[in-house]
Amino acid sequence: MSTLLNRIGSANTYDSAIRNIAARQSALSNLQENLTSGKRVVRPSDDPTAAANAERALNRLSRIATDQRALDAQSNAIRQAESTLGTVVDVLQKFRELTVSAGNGINSAFERKSIAMEMQGLRDQIFSLANTTDTNGLPLFSALGSALQPFVGPVSTAPDYSFKGLPGQAASNDVSIPFTVDGDAAFMLQTSRDGVFNVQLGIGTSTLKTDAVVVKDPAQLTPGSSYAISNISPPVVDPIAGTSYVTYDVKETLANGLPGATLSTQRGPDYPSIGGTIAINISNVATPVPPLPAAPLTTPGLSFNIIGTPVAGDSIKVTPSPSLFSVLDNAIRDIGSASSSNSASQAVSQALHNIDIGMSRVSAVRGQAGDLLNRADRIASNQQGRSIQLEADRSNAEDLDVIKGISDFNNQQTGYSAALQTYAKVQQLSLFNYIS
Repeated sequence: MSTLLNRIGSANTYDSAIRNIAARQSALSNLQENLTSGKRVVRPSDDPTAAANAERALNRLSRIATDQRALDAQSNAIRQAESTLGTVVDVLQKFRELTVSAGNGINSAFERKSIAMEMQGLRDQIFSLANTTDTNGLPLFSALGSALQPFVGPVSTAPDYSFKGLPGQAASNDVSIPFTVDGDAAFMLQTSRDGVFNVQLGIGTSTLKTDAVVVKDPAQLTPGSSYAISNISPPVVDPIAGTSYVTYDVKETLANGLPGATLSTQRGPDYPSIGGTIAINISNVATPVPPLPAAPLTTPGLSFNIIGTPVAGDSIKVTPSPSLFSVLDNAIRDIGSASSSNSASQAVSQALHNIDIGMSRVSAVRGQAGDLLNRADRIASNQQGRSIQLEADRSNAEDLDVIKGISDFNNQQTGYSAALQTYAKVQQLSLFNYIS
């Protein structure tokens, strides 16, 4: 029976113990680094796939943070614009209250001029608010782009005020809202959309008044044209129909100041009795219609009513108001220059009607600004949810399970301690210990 004898030298045992200690020490050091950093993947070589996933999540988190900073800046600008429009509405309300007080029949011409001066201060404040800039010096109401001062005026030529920019409202997307609000929609008026006209009584017209202009068919009107109604006849009784009617001439002035066509001897619609409400209808005067005995216009471009009985020499001027500032200027001029309570009453009624239209435009755009702020809140909420999800993805890819890490560290520390003790025993082995 043969016996297999294996002989292992002490040097080999020593080398094996050293390698074991080094491996244990390296593993213990790695675990200690994981515990102190709180990460399972400290460097890409630890887990290339997890490192790539974590880097992708970090890049997306950085993009969300950048988008959120931009959204905060946009929200601040829109919030300032919404607040400014709220201030404009408040100032317009004060302007309206002064307009109402100017219509008091006991006011003298001097008192009306004093009220007009106070109204001028409010008008200047509104014009300044319309050109407000943000903290970067950019206009809040520049729409799709404008000069540093979007609204300019008044000028002597028509239109008296203009918007120096590109009207419209920039669209929002999934992560941002516009920086600016459409000031053109807030402060500029359009004949086809708003139908704002100022009706002035001619010099010497002291017994008539009119109501507000109603636009019935914008296609019948030339944009920017004003109209002068003259030669208004006293009511003529139609013996056959048993009603009354008036005749009048209409002269158009184009937006560029050039004279347009003239319609002579137009017959107004019949009304029941002398002294009633007389409807004045104006169509596209660039296409003259036959004079009397033509029937009244059935589809006029605009219409308004005369209250009172016209006399020889009465005249009326109808002028479009291209902006809210034009409405305010007309009110200040007509109230301040009113020589009688009748003309003051005419100026006040026209101003109140047109101010209400302008205020509704400002309030509508303010509502749009509020919608943008609500959208910004929804975007921020969505971005926060995405950030939480991406942070969870990054944590799952690279963060350390602390409980498991401490357990592995303790186990590795125990193994390292055992390797040191084994090395100490191996180091003591020598053949000379057994030679007596």
